[in-house]
Amino acid sequence: MLGCSVPDPAPVHIIVPYHRKIRPRPGVKVHQGRLDQSDVHEFDGLRVQAPELALAEVMCRATRRIALATADEALGMLAEDLRDDFRTRIEERILARPDPRGRRQGLAVLQLATGMAESPMESWMLLALVDGGLPVPVQQHSITDLAGRELYRLDFAWPELRVAVEYDGYAAHENRRDRDAARDEDLRRRGWTVIRASAEDLAAPERVIEAVRAAFRVRGLAT
Repeated sequence: MLGCSVPDPAPVHIIVPYHRKIRPRPGVKVHQGRLDQSDVHEFDGLRVQAPELALAEVMCRATRRIALATADEALGMLAEDLRDDFRTRIEERILARPDPRGRRQGLAVLQLATGMAESPMESWMLLALVDGGLPVPVQQHSITDLAGRELYRLDFAWPELRVAVEYDGYAAHENRRDRDAARDEDLRRRGWTVIRASAEDLAAPERVIEAVRAAFRVRGLAT
């Protein structure tokens, strides 16, 4: 309802006061609990959880992939100058959860969520890179010419080392190989090493991680 497409919409979860009894229905999961007025927003005539509370729950209870992709999508809907405040509100909700389970995951995912990922797969690739022991990269790093005009945006970059990873989604890139090759060659002339990743690398990211480590070593950084 709030625009996030990553989480599975079924079943629908509802929260009722402890004194209410609702019979289970197909596709509906009932929880009993207490909600303050600040926990509830009205959306199209329905009373729903406040966005920051709903996100905190997803980030603490879902898989890390779903958690990060959902947080990135939600943050990406906001103007950049509003994201820090929203992240702070999510963090407060995570810390205030009565159930501490998942709190560590939620906070760790929040540290990686920027709203810069352009697809859930980019969020998942970020997780793979960090889980592989690499430093957290800059997302959507801008490459400009001498006049300050933007030439390219790199999905993941370590600017001080001029190393980048570009995630190629199948639908977005299957007809762009020649253009991507020319782009990569231009970046190489500018001193960049570009490593391309695909959907297959999400399942087995070792190739990409080792390629990044090798590029780091060429730049004089041991990892």
